[in-house]
Amino acid sequence: MLDRAVVDALFPSDLPEPSFWEEQYPPRQLPEGAKVTRLGPSPTGFLHIGGLYVGMIDRDVASQSGGAYIVRVEDTDQAREVPGAVDQFNRAFAYFGIEPDEADSVGSYGPYHQSQREQIYLTYVRELLRQDKAYLCFATKEELADITARQQATKLPTGYYGRWAIWRDKTAEEVQEALDAGRPYVVRFRSPGKAGERTSFTDAIRGQLEHEANRNDVVILKASDQSPRLPTYHFAHAVDDHLMRVNLVIRGEEWISSVPTHLQLFDALGFERVEYAHIAPLMKQQGGSRRKLSKRKDPEASVEYFIEAGYPAEAVKFYMRGLVNARLADLPLSEALEAPISLSECGVAGPLVDLVKLEDIAADHVATLSGPEIIERVSAWASTYDPALVSVLSDERDAALAALQVERGPEVANPRKDLRKWSDFRTAYGFFFPSLFELVTDRTDERLGGLSPELISAFAADFADGYADLEDGQEWFGQIRELAGKHGFAPNPKEFKKNPDAYPGSIKEAAQLIRVALTGSNRSPDLHAIARTLGKDEVLRRVRALAG
Repeated sequence: MLDRAVVDALFPSDLPEPSFWEEQYPPRQLPEGAKVTRLGPSPTGFLHIGGLYVGMIDRDVASQSGGAYIVRVEDTDQAREVPGAVDQFNRAFAYFGIEPDEADSVGSYGPYHQSQREQIYLTYVRELLRQDKAYLCFATKEELADITARQQATKLPTGYYGRWAIWRDKTAEEVQEALDAGRPYVVRFRSPGKAGERTSFTDAIRGQLEHEANRNDVVILKASDQSPRLPTYHFAHAVDDHLMRVNLVIRGEEWISSVPTHLQLFDALGFERVEYAHIAPLMKQQGGSRRKLSKRKDPEASVEYFIEAGYPAEAVKFYMRGLVNARLADLPLSEALEAPISLSECGVAGPLVDLVKLEDIAADHVATLSGPEIIERVSAWASTYDPALVSVLSDERDAALAALQVERGPEVANPRKDLRKWSDFRTAYGFFFPSLFELVTDRTDERLGGLSPELISAFAADFADGYADLEDGQEWFGQIRELAGKHGFAPNPKEFKKNPDAYPGSIKEAAQLIRVALTGSNRSPDLHAIARTLGKDEVLRRVRALAG
């Protein structure tokens, strides 16, 4: 065991004692049963949708119990930090309405970036060294690589433990000699675990779990030749969860194997243990098998994917809440967003992320919104991702509202559901705006069904020359029906099918010419409603462009 004076000399002389930090971060005055939860995103890349998923659960459990939800940026791995990652976290939390109660400058238990908490960690590392619950390790990278190679060769568990922990039992004199030589070192936790020992703990989702006890002397403070001198995740989270008075840690199931290490650290530091709840990972169906949603393979693994596409936040949250607790998927959206999440109802099999199902939910939700609400939401999204559209919606607001009324509104039994996300607006509604619509002038365009350019031109010219802007839909369509007969189209698809060589197409193909001319697509809402919304002058402009 190192002399206290030797230990203290390794740290700044003005480093506070643990009692100072305990006073700085007193127990929270919260109601009985209140949960203090935290999300610890790492700024080494984009925010995974699983992080938003867990954050949503954190937010709900904390608020429903009268507690607090914290976002603590775990940026101790500064070499891998990605610029702008923290801004992306904040953007995601704001978009989906799961802002934390405490983060950055909001809250009295900060700083909320681990890189700014160096002094706190050093205090507690020093305390473990004073108590001989930690030790200095001067093992080189080459020595550690050799240990791992020999363990693998003899099929032993890899790690720094037992006889492989070559600095665990060095004498004070040997340690001092290494210090005097200026050799860099890390600080390792002196694990009390022994080979073959088991440990058990209660998981808030999975119940009683048993796992092999930790016997690895994990690094708790990184190399002495680095600045700032930061801890590893294992140690930092134990200190931070204690001082921030977190009492429930909700995280991915991949951390279950780390619980024995974390519980040892809590015990060694004299902290009350936190409760853990390990969530099953979000999955993706690939062929006949399921796999974890992957940052590298799946664009939808990134929260930014949903924001850039403009998925309505409420629809995404409703869908994800249904993945957490299946009963919530059966409630109306507004009720499901208010109903409490129950950890006891979380499954232990990873739920599938199904974008088709999500888009159906989003379409149903958007169908309930009013025209002004949709314009507001699309404009807010477009201000970042499609600035030109913002101007169009502002300058042609009446046209936008009229377009959104086509086959929509409370009087329509089956309203349109072609708007699933805000990025769909240009495709679904862009043709209503002259400034966004590209006239169809190429009569060999495949959208026109392969009819002869001469027939297309003649049909469009006749339609424009005799066009009447009629209020009655049947009468209006009669204009197409009459011209179809004149230009040799079959009166119906059945007749055309019976004798295809006798006709260029049926009334359906004739109507498609006008549909493509007006909308640029061979699929659209009711053609008469579109024509009335566009107005006679715009209809004629588009049809005459096709006529040439």
